[in-house]
Amino acid sequence: MRTKTLSLLITMLATIFFAANAFAKDVVAPGTPGSTETPLRVMLVPTDGGTEDGTKADFTPIFNAVSRTTGLKFEIRVGQSYASVLEGMVNNLVDIAFVGPTLYLKVAEKGAAEPLAVAVLNGQSVYYAGFFAKPGFDLSSLESLKGKSMAFGDVNSSSSFTIQVGMMIKAGIDPARDLSKVYLTGGHANSLNALSQNLVHVSAASFNSYQKAVDSGAVNSENVIPVARSVPIPYPPFIMSPTLPQNIKKRLRSGFDTVHEDPDITPEMIRGFGGIVVDRYTSDITHKTFQAVQEMLDLVSSDVKGAMLKRAADNK
Repeated sequence: MRTKTLSLLITMLATIFFAANAFAKDVVAPGTPGSTETPLRVMLVPTDGGTEDGTKADFTPIFNAVSRTTGLKFEIRVGQSYASVLEGMVNNLVDIAFVGPTLYLKVAEKGAAEPLAVAVLNGQSVYYAGFFAKPGFDLSSLESLKGKSMAFGDVNSSSSFTIQVGMMIKAGIDPARDLSKVYLTGGHANSLNALSQNLVHVSAASFNSYQKAVDSGAVNSENVIPVARSVPIPYPPFIMSPTLPQNIKKRLRSGFDTVHEDPDITPEMIRGFGGIVVDRYTSDITHKTFQAVQEMLDLVSSDVKGAMLKRAADNK
C-alpha cells in the first residue's frame, strides 16, 4: 500500500514539475523584449478606413491571440503616416510593424527590417490594387486615363500608389504629365472618398480597403465601382526589427504560424488587412517574396514621385 502511495506521489510531483517547466517556457524574463515590463512595440500603417481606432480594432485580436499562445506582450500604436512607420523602424523605435510591400522594401533597404509573417486566405497570400470610378466610366485601356483626374493614397503605399503608377508607366502613361489633375490624399479611404465626392474621375486603392469602405457604409458600391484590377500582389506583411533577440524572433514566428491551431482562438480573431478574417498566418516568407513589387517600385522612380508631388501641390 505504501509503495503504491509513494509511486502515486512521485507521479503527481513529476506532473507538477513538467507542467511548471512548460509554463516557464511561456514566461518572458523581466526586461526582455516581449515581457510585461518591456512589451514589443507594434506600429501599424494607417490603412484601414481612416481612423486609428479602426486600424487597432483590425489587428488587436491577432496580437491578443499570439500573446496567449506565446506569452509575449505587445504595445500597439498606429502611425500618423506611412513615413512615420518607416522612421520608427529605421530609428529602432518600433519592434514590429504592419506595412505594405513597398514600405517593407524601403525599410529593408535601410537594413531595418526582416519579414515576420503574412496572412493566408484560401491557400494564398496575395491581394489586389484597383482603379475605381463612377458607373459608366470605361477603362478598357489604361490610355483612357489621359486627360482625367485621379486620386492616389500615400506615395509609400503599394496598393494605392506604387502598383497603379507602375501599371500606368508600363502602359506608356506619364501620370504627372498625362493626368489632368493629381491628388495625393494620404490613404486608401481618402482616395475613395475623393471619388465619392466627385472631386476626381478615378481613385487608386486596394480591393481590401474598398470592401471595408463598402461594408462600413463609407462608400456606396452602386456609386463607386472597380474598373480595373492589378495582378496578384504579395500580401502586406508583418515585419520585425533585425535587432530583436533570436529567441524572440523564433517565438514570434512560431506564434504566428500556430495561432490558428489554439482551440481557444476563434476564427474572428485571425484577421488581416482591412479587418478581413483570414485562415491563418505563415512565417514562410523571404525578401524574394516581394520581388514583383520591387520591379514596380523600380519603375516608380524618385523623379516620377517628385513630378507627381509637384502636380499635386498645384491643386492647392
